[in-house]
Amino acid sequence: MESEKSYLCEEQHEHTGVVARVRAQMPGEGELYDMAELFKVFGDSTRVRILSALFYSELCVCDICSVLNMTKSAISHQLRILRQTKLVKSRREGKEVFYSLADGHIEKIFAMAKEHLEE
Repeated sequence: MESEKSYLCEEQHEHTGVVARVRAQMPGEGELYDMAELFKVFGDSTRVRILSALFYSELCVCDICSVLNMTKSAISHQLRILRQTKLVKSRREGKEVFYSLADGHIEKIFAMAKEHLEE
C-alpha cells in the first residue's frame, strides 16, 4: 500500500505561470458555489430516479409515484427541489400537472453520467 506522501511533491515549488493561467480561467466563487449546489441535487438517489423517469417521458406526480413506488408527498417534496434548481419544469393540463426535464442540458448531464459510469 502506497503512503500518502507518495502523492505529494518532494519539493515545494510553484509553477507560477501555470498557477496564474489557471486562476484567470477558473470560474468565480459565486459560480463555483452554484455548481456545487447543483451537484448536491444530483447527490440524492430519489431525485436521480425522478430525473431518470423524466428522461423517458413527461409524467404527472401520480405516474412518477407509480414508476418509483413512492408516496405522493415524497415525490412532491423532491419535485419542488428539482423545480427550484431548474432541472424540471411543470405544465398544467386541467387539474393535472405534468413534469418534464427542463431542457436538453439535463439530458446531456444525465447521459454523460451514465457514460462515465460505464467506462
